[in-house]
Amino acid sequence: MFDIITIGTATRDVFLKSKLFKILRAKKHLEKLGFITGEAECFALGSKIEIEDAEITVGGGATNTAVTFARYGLKTASLIRIGNDPSGDEITSSLKKEKIEAFVVRDAKRRTAYSTILLSSGGERTILVYRGASESLEEREVPFSKLNAKWAYIAPGGISFPVIEKIVATLKKNNTFIAFNPSKHYIALPKAKLHKILHEVDIVLVNREEASRITGVSYENTRGIFKKFDDIVPGIAVMTDGKKGAFVSDGSNIFESPAFHKEKFIDSTGAGDAFSSAFVVGIMKTKSIEEAIRMGMANSASVVEYVGAQKGILHKREYHDARWKKLAIKVNKL
Repeated sequence: MFDIITIGTATRDVFLKSKLFKILRAKKHLEKLGFITGEAECFALGSKIEIEDAEITVGGGATNTAVTFARYGLKTASLIRIGNDPSGDEITSSLKKEKIEAFVVRDAKRRTAYSTILLSSGGERTILVYRGASESLEEREVPFSKLNAKWAYIAPGGISFPVIEKIVATLKKNNTFIAFNPSKHYIALPKAKLHKILHEVDIVLVNREEASRITGVSYENTRGIFKKFDDIVPGIAVMTDGKKGAFVSDGSNIFESPAFHKEKFIDSTGAGDAFSSAFVVGIMKTKSIEEAIRMGMANSASVVEYVGAQKGILHKREYHDARWKKLAIKVNKL
């Protein structure tokens, strides 16, 4: 039996860094052009852009989180779908190096999922995504007999609802605890479908924007969001809030945490996966929400100090470093 199995996306990531990638902030003007955040990353049209650095890594929700679990020393497996191409080979090779058992589905037609990340000098980025083979997992391709683990972490991407529904049902039958990180695809589903999955999971992990969309509660209304989550999710609800930190509810209390100080900020890619997976490790090992938050914040802070989602992921011994000892977590009644 595995300690944990991750299920979801695996990608080949290419990071391109240039001082010529400029960040524009002009809310009224950019919103009219369709940039709803009021911000845009841009460069000169028709010009040749000099790249200061290019780095090729492995990413994707299933692989990023699997590395966190494996580096903590957990017996880890990962179910992924990739192309029959060199990028797919690199992904399986990287999992093997991390001592992760890979249940790999190869697609002879679609290529391995691929992302190009445009990094500004300030660490801000825009991601160009090709989903490829990662989202086409079919029920007949899932090794249901091998889904035998104490925990599962599901980052479904665009995998179809019926497939994920069947996977969740199988895991529940095996008495597996489930952590679920819904993608944009799942958040956009009819509420009845999404809630059907959320009712079955033990931990749901989202960012503030996603939490607002799922609950239908105003973006700024933290307590209202968790009140609604308490009706939807039987277990723990986790809401990350970028550089501000994170909030967690166990149905009785709201835990509010700042982020750890970062010695440097290079790239935010994978920060959410790093926090969420280390949080799950903390719950698995200590059952303490405060300790789980501390571990999540430590892993996330480490990851953003490197290019890529996996290089900065902590090993078990590193969670005990003096740098990560103290975190001022507030606890208030829900």
